[in-house]
Amino acid sequence: MLHRHIPFLKTVFVYAVTAFGGPQGHIGMMAKTFVQRRKDVTEDELLEYNAFCQMLPGPSSTQTVMLIALKRGGIPLAVVTLLLWILPACVIMGAFSFFMADVRSNDGITAMFAFIRPMSVGFVCFAATKMMGSSVKHISTTCIMIGGFLVTILFRSPWVFPILLVLSGTVSNFSNRRIPDSQVKPKKIHWSNLWLFGSLFVLAGILSETARTDQWLHGRIFNIFENFYRFGSIVFGGGQALMPMMLFQFSNTAAPVVDAQTLMTGYGVVQAVPGPVFSVCSFVGGEAMTAYGPIWQVVGCLTATVAVFLPSTLLLFFFFPIYQNLKHHVIIFRALEGINAVIVGIIWASGVVLFQAISPSGTAQWGNIVVVGITFCVLMFTRIRAPFIVLGWLLMGLVSHEWLVHFKPF
Repeated sequence: MLHRHIPFLKTVFVYAVTAFGGPQGHIGMMAKTFVQRRKDVTEDELLEYNAFCQMLPGPSSTQTVMLIALKRGGIPLAVVTLLLWILPACVIMGAFSFFMADVRSNDGITAMFAFIRPMSVGFVCFAATKMMGSSVKHISTTCIMIGGFLVTILFRSPWVFPILLVLSGTVSNFSNRRIPDSQVKPKKIHWSNLWLFGSLFVLAGILSETARTDQWLHGRIFNIFENFYRFGSIVFGGGQALMPMMLFQFSNTAAPVVDAQTLMTGYGVVQAVPGPVFSVCSFVGGEAMTAYGPIWQVVGCLTATVAVFLPSTLLLFFFFPIYQNLKHHVIIFRALEGINAVIVGIIWASGVVLFQAISPSGTAQWGNIVVVGITFCVLMFTRIRAPFIVLGWLLMGLVSHEWLVHFKPF
């Protein structure tokens, strides 16, 4: 019955080709698109989904948009949403493995994205401002939000997120908040997802090691599947935490599969591509198979993409029903108040960190402040949809580049 959800899927695809800025920027666009405009979920549900996904390995923004789809149409819609969400970014990054030199040397393409990162900070500020209204309602949640903000700024580690979620949930349990009276049918737990996750983990390891020791002709494709399946199973903190793992696996070895400079170039490009940062795996999978010809390079792109997104998807489908059953217990119910507040603090901190990364000093900082302010005001005070805001800044970047090229000031 997916035809009933075609308007939703169209929105997901438009969101996929305009969602810049990584997980921090994505949450702002989700709030604008799926909360304010379409009302698929409430602000509280979006915060709850995002908090839950922070506790799982894998790409949190991908898992969050899947949960929005899961609420609307169950697992089939969530799977189709996943495919639509990752398709544009993975196609772009996979193609980049074929045309890396041409794209890197094109100043016009680079200039188009000049305003995109500060624009993403505007989306982050918008999301944090809106979510404060529903999640930060009294002095205790205000203190939790400020504490989460300061800790995230001071200790920039992927492990900060799960630690903050646990601490904030523990603190908010000292409240006397009561569970509303409601009869909710327990959700069915799909144990097959966990068994499939574990079976693939073991099988991938066996095939990868056998391909290496027996020197199979195209054994590297089994190595790639095992590498990226392992990454998707254990990485917390998004694409930033994924990069060190890939450098160690593919570059910092006696016989590098992908040189470090190429890997870092791909990671730089993915910052200017809409969609999940994990799409950089499509690029690395293609680069790892270049020695075997174009067909095998395409296979490498597809294998890496499937392998890195599959484990987090299986774990999401297994653990989310368990979480939904548990949250009706008083401990979990009270914990959500603190967790939602600390997530707002983390979002504010993400905006600050992202702004610091793009504005070290000088006049560029003031220019970025202007872009952030304009984006925030447009989101807050107008009904202009997020895709049009992104398109506007892309055009501004291109126009600015052309002006500097053809009308250089004396």
